[in-house]
Amino acid sequence: MERPPTLVRRNGSEGGTIVAFPLPTADGGAPAPRTRIRWLRLALVLLALSALAAVSTLFGMLMAVASDLPALENAAEYRRAQNSVLYADAGGGRRGPAIARLTGNDHRILLRQEQISPHLKNAVVAIEDRRFYDHRGVDYRGILRALVQDVLRRRAVQGGSTITQQFVKNALSAQNRRTVLQKMREAALAYHLERKWSKQKILTEYLNTVYFGNGAYGAESAARTYFGRILDPNRFAATASQGVTGANAQNQPLVTDEPLASRLDPAQAALLAGMIASPSMYDPIQNPRAALARRNLVLRRMFEQGYLTRSQYRQALAEPLPTRADITPPRPESAEPYFSTWVTQTLVDRYGAGLVFGGGLRVTTTLDWQLQQSAQQAITRHLAGVGPSAALVAIENRTGEVKAIVGGNNYYRQPFNVAVQGHRQPGSAFKPFILVEALLRGVSPDRTFVSRPKEFRVPGSPGEVFKVANYEDRYAGVTTLRSATATSDNSVYAELGLELGTGRIARLAERMGLETPVSTNPAMTLGGLREGLSPLELAYAYTTLANKGLRVSGTFAARTMGPVTIERVVGAGRDERNQRRSERVFPAAVGERAQQVLAGVLQYGTGRNARIGEFAFGKTGTTENYGDAWFVGSNRDLTIAVWVGYPDRLKPMLTEYGGKPVAGGTYPALIWRDVMLAWIALRDARERARDGSATTTVTQPAPVPSAPAGPSGTVTATPPRRETETRARTAPDQAPGAGAASPPTSPARPEPPSEPAPAPSPQPQPAPSPPASGGGNSPGGGAAPPASGR
Repeated sequence: MERPPTLVRRNGSEGGTIVAFPLPTADGGAPAPRTRIRWLRLALVLLALSALAAVSTLFGMLMAVASDLPALENAAEYRRAQNSVLYADAGGGRRGPAIARLTGNDHRILLRQEQISPHLKNAVVAIEDRRFYDHRGVDYRGILRALVQDVLRRRAVQGGSTITQQFVKNALSAQNRRTVLQKMREAALAYHLERKWSKQKILTEYLNTVYFGNGAYGAESAARTYFGRILDPNRFAATASQGVTGANAQNQPLVTDEPLASRLDPAQAALLAGMIASPSMYDPIQNPRAALARRNLVLRRMFEQGYLTRSQYRQALAEPLPTRADITPPRPESAEPYFSTWVTQTLVDRYGAGLVFGGGLRVTTTLDWQLQQSAQQAITRHLAGVGPSAALVAIENRTGEVKAIVGGNNYYRQPFNVAVQGHRQPGSAFKPFILVEALLRGVSPDRTFVSRPKEFRVPGSPGEVFKVANYEDRYAGVTTLRSATATSDNSVYAELGLELGTGRIARLAERMGLETPVSTNPAMTLGGLREGLSPLELAYAYTTLANKGLRVSGTFAARTMGPVTIERVVGAGRDERNQRRSERVFPAAVGERAQQVLAGVLQYGTGRNARIGEFAFGKTGTTENYGDAWFVGSNRDLTIAVWVGYPDRLKPMLTEYGGKPVAGGTYPALIWRDVMLAWIALRDARERARDGSATTTVTQPAPVPSAPAGPSGTVTATPPRRETETRARTAPDQAPGAGAASPPTSPARPEPPSEPAPAPSPQPQPAPSPPASGGGNSPGGGAAPPASGR
C-alpha cells in the first residue's frame, strides 16, 4: 500500500500547508532519516580515528628519531673522532713514548676531515651519492631514478639511499633489520642530521665507519690494508720482519699521527670507493676483473663530474691493482701488542668501549720501554733457534706496577698471552709459599730433616700413598730447611708441607697474590696443582715476599689488590691517577728470614746462573719430564718471573740446553739474570742523572749481558755446567751434589754483551698440558690432576 504524503503546517502570517512527498527507497518505500545519520556519524568517527592513528604513527617516528639523534651525536667516536693512545712510563708520572693506538676489534682508526685524501671523498661522492652536496639528507630524485631502473630491469639494480642515510644505518647497526619503518626512521634522522652537521663532517664520519673488506673498517684501516706496503714501504717492511705493528727497524715505538688515508691517489681512492657497495664482489684478490671494472667505473664518474682532469683520468686507468703480497690485514697499532691488548681490556672494563676506542684518552701505562726492550733481547739471545719460547713479567716491588711483559714470540702468529693467560705447573717455584708458612708457624730455617725416599698416606683416601723421590735418587741424608731450599729437596718439602697442612699453604699463597684457586692435594707441596699458575700471578705473589709481607696494589689494578698497569688517564674531562694501596699479609721479620733463606738458591743452590752481584733471592722450578722451567726472584727493586717451554703443548725439553735438559736453573735463570742486570744499569744511570752527576739521560735500552764466559774467557754458546734439582721426579734444578754446598766467596759476573740473535720462531696457540706429578708418579700416589694449560 502506498504511503500518503506528509502534511506539514507552516506557522506564520501567510499560513498554508506544505505537502512533502518522500523519496523512494530501494524496496520502493521511503528511507529512514536516522539510518543515514548513523552512517555519516560512523564515517566521521573512522576518519577521526585514522587521522589520530596517522598522527600517532608520525609522532612515534619523530620520537624514535629524537631518541636516536642524541645517541648518534653524543657517541664518543663521532664526537671526538679520535682514538685513545697508550704511552710508556717515563718515570715520576711523566708520559713516555706512544706505544699503542686503541682501535677496537674492528681496528678502526678515526680520522679528522683534513686527514682524508680529497680524492677518496670525491670518489665516494661520485659513485655513491652524486647529489650529496645538494640534497638535505634524502634525495627524492635519486629514489625516483632508482625506482624507475628497478622497474625497467625487473630487479634491484640501484639504491636510493644517500651517504647520510648510509651513515645513519651504519651508526645505528640496523643492517640486519631493513624494514620499511626502519628506512623511514633513517630518512627522518638523516634529514635532522643534515640540519646539525656539515656535509664534510657527515662524509668524514661515514668514511670512518664504512667497511672496505678484508677486515678493514674505516678509510685509514683500508688504506693500510690495501696500500700500506706501497704508501709506506719502510714501515711495513719493518713490521713484517718483526711481527710487531708500530715498531721500526731500531725497535723503537712508532705510533704516528700521519695517516696513510691522506696519501691516496685517484686510482687507489677509486678502488676503495668502488668496494663499499660489495667488498667481497669487488675484492681485488678474489675478483680482480670485477674490481678493475668497478674501479674504472668510479674513475669515469669522477671524470664526468669534474673531479679529475683528462690526464689524471688516463693516468689512474693505467695503474695496476694491489697484489696479494701488497695486502696487509688490519692489526693492532701497537709496539707491544701483548701488553696493550691486556691493558685495553682493563680500560674497557672501567670506562666502556665507546670512550676507550673513540674518546681520545691519553693513558700513561706502567710499562718501562727500555726495560721492555731489554727483556725481549734477553729472551731472543738465549732462545733464538732453540725451540721453546719464553714468557716474562717484571713488577716493581714498591708499587706493584708491571714494568715489562713478554707474552710470546710473535703476537700475530700466536696472540695467546702466555704471561697473563697461560696457566702452567710451577713445580718447585711454589715452594716459597711453604717456606713462608713454615716460618710463620715457628719452624726454624736450621731445623733438620732426613732427605730420603718417602711415602705419605693421602688423607681421606684409605690405601692411597703419596710417594716422593728426589731426582736421580740423590739424597742429602740429614739436612736443614735452609739447605733443602737451596737444593730444592722434594723429600724435605713434601714432609714439611704435609705437616703444615696443604689448606693453610693454599690460603697463604692466595693472600700473597695468587689469583688462581690453589688446590690442596698432597702433590701441591711440590708444585703439582690441579690448575697451573700464570707468570703474572706468580711474579705478583713474589712481590709480597720482596716487600717483606706487604702486598701492594693500586686503584688502577685490573682486579682488587692485583698488579697495576696504568698510572694516569687524561681526556674526556678526566684526569685520574693511580693511588697506591697495600695490606699486610705476614710480619716483616718473617719476610726478611724467608728472603735470606731463598738467597741461598742464587748463592750456592740451583739458581747459581742467576747471580747478579747484589743481594737477590729467588727459586727455580721444573716440572714433569722438563715440560716447564721457571725462575722467579727479586732484588730490592723488581720481581721477575720467567717461564720457558712450549706454549701449545707439554713437550719435554730434554736436549734444548746444549744437548742437555732445560731446567729452571738454565735458560730461565740466565734470562732472569740478563734482564735484572739490564735493569741495574738503567737504574744506576737514572739515579746519576737525577743526582746531577750525569750530563745526559739514558736514551737507548741498556745492553743485555751475554752468556757466561768459558774457561778461555770467550763467550760460550751454552752455559758451562748442567744444573739439576733434587726432585720428586719432577724438578731437575739441583746443582751437582745432593747436600748443601758452601756459599761462594764472590758471585760470578757475566761477560760484556754481544749482539742479540734473531727472534725465535713463533709457536701456535697453546693447548692444555698435563700437570707435574710432584713426586707422585705411582698409581694412586696423590699426583696432581690435569692442569688447564692456560
